[in-house]
Amino acid sequence: MNARKIIIAGLVGSVIAYLLGWLIWGNLLSDIMENYSGSATGVMRSDSEMLHAPLAIGHLGFGFLLAVIFGRWASISTFSTGLIAGGAIGFLSVFGSDLIMLGTTHLMQVEGVIIDIIAGTVSMGLTGGVVGWMLGRLEFLTKPDTRCQAAGWVKK
Repeated sequence: MNARKIIIAGLVGSVIAYLLGWLIWGNLLSDIMENYSGSATGVMRSDSEMLHAPLAIGHLGFGFLLAVIFGRWASISTFSTGLIAGGAIGFLSVFGSDLIMLGTTHLMQVEGVIIDIIAGTVSMGLTGGVVGWMLGRLEFLTKPDTRCQAAGWVKK
């Protein structure tokens, strides 16, 4: 798989993951997740206290995780296969980390963990769909355009 395709798809996936995180956890679920927080207090940052550089870098990790897996090893190049694979990766990742966190901290109640697993699965699934779609759309980076070949601009 072409490295440029993976880089572009990873960057686009990172932006999608960041926006979905803002939409899902920052807006749709913020009050719900607050209701199911554990006994630990003062752990969530307010909007004005958010550190956007670490957030952006973390989402780069998610975007590139999917882009490398899909582009290098799984040959995923459609939205539907990316959605399914991203959802599976998201479910397994969030399921594992949330249950470990539940067992070792006081950050969330069981209900919050269940909601977070569902939200993480949806978010990574949609991000995976976009990454897969981008990998398929960027096919021109590895295959010369036949119109360019016909014009003599690119060797066959």
